[in-house]
Amino acid sequence: MDGQRGLSLRRRAFLRMSGLAVVAGAAPAVKTEPRDKKYATVLIGCGWWGNNILREAMAAGASRIVGLCDVDQRALQATAGVVQERCGDSPRLYKDFRECIEREKPEIAIVATPDHWHALPTLAALRAGAHVYVEKPVGHTIGEGQAMVRAAREADRVVQVGTHRRISPHNISAREFIRSGRLGKLGMVRAFILYGGGPEKPLPNVEPPPELDWDFWCGPAPKRPYNAGPDGRGGIHPRGFRQYLDYANGTLGDWGVHWLDQILWITGELWPRTVMSLGGRPVKGPPVLNEREQTSDAPDHQVAIWEMENFTISWEHRLFAGNGAEKGESVGCYFYGTEGTLHLGWRNGWVFYPVRSSQPEIRTPAELHEPDHQNIRELWADFLDAIRTHRRPVSDIEEIHRATNMCLLAMISMKLKRSLRWDGRREEVVGDAEANALLRRTYRAPWIYPT
Repeated sequence: MDGQRGLSLRRRAFLRMSGLAVVAGAAPAVKTEPRDKKYATVLIGCGWWGNNILREAMAAGASRIVGLCDVDQRALQATAGVVQERCGDSPRLYKDFRECIEREKPEIAIVATPDHWHALPTLAALRAGAHVYVEKPVGHTIGEGQAMVRAAREADRVVQVGTHRRISPHNISAREFIRSGRLGKLGMVRAFILYGGGPEKPLPNVEPPPELDWDFWCGPAPKRPYNAGPDGRGGIHPRGFRQYLDYANGTLGDWGVHWLDQILWITGELWPRTVMSLGGRPVKGPPVLNEREQTSDAPDHQVAIWEMENFTISWEHRLFAGNGAEKGESVGCYFYGTEGTLHLGWRNGWVFYPVRSSQPEIRTPAELHEPDHQNIRELWADFLDAIRTHRRPVSDIEEIHRATNMCLLAMISMKLKRSLRWDGRREEVVGDAEANALLRRTYRAPWIYPT
């Protein structure tokens, strides 16, 4: 935004939305926990993003890292070295999250596993009395999210979901701008991500590395063969799982939850009335899965439409033709109002394009942290403040459950090739038993689906 007024607006908005100023408001006084308390903290899922979260937890100075858990010993040992170097703690190492939680009795559990493993560790930690920071999306299926929300409320614990864009300064100021009325009446929002790519070549099925318990990694999901590229990299683990629908929900489940959550958060809408989605793999090619080799099976492009109470949302992603032809960044949302268009992006902040050519464009840059251009630091600070002051966090489990549902409903619509009518209060598809059966799935034994 231009000048000192924009800077002041961003600061006020950040304080208000981060929760760091909430305790100074008119809310009833509650007993707060001391700010110098150090919480016994465990990390479940010691991969790339789990380490990003853990670094901010250590830097905040309010955690004793007492346990690390991962089914891949390579990630586990590497993370233990990071903890020792950065804060001097010597956490015990675990493969099984249940043993980690039972033995360490954490006050905070970070769950940074692949999507299909979000629910069970979160539920176990809540039952043990821990507060939880869990990565997005909330769950792999809608029923998991329902169980997680219910458990959080029954345990009266703080559950923060890793949708850090809710706390990013430029996202907060964009929300303030739109809510101030300067965009005019909102008619529709287009969310999108456009990346490059091409046909997918199958990778060979091979024996998993000895350090990896592949059966435990697959856990409650179907057990597919392990695969890897020619250099031993690529494939499902450690970072390719998002394009395998047994373990995640493709690009919509990965990126879409961020931007659909932004739309709900900015507008105050809760859920869609109807959902329709189509997609496929015309460029990547048909999925392959046999004894010798496999490809991913998520769509290489997808289009979805949600009818909301007061406007329409469209989603588009493609994993090809990422050539920069779009105006602005290749990721984000366009909010279309009667006074102009606001593009809310990622690394480049946001831009308002007014309808009247006589008015100047308004730009606000992003304020992000490395690595990976994120605002985990601010989201972790909000998490700690919510714990200390006994309030809901900015990315509360129930709100991000609703954003996750938007993605999962579109995936169901794409699978069934028909539109769905959604009853957001009852959280069920209206008059469609086949669709409602897909709100949950049967877990692979011995794991039991949460109820």
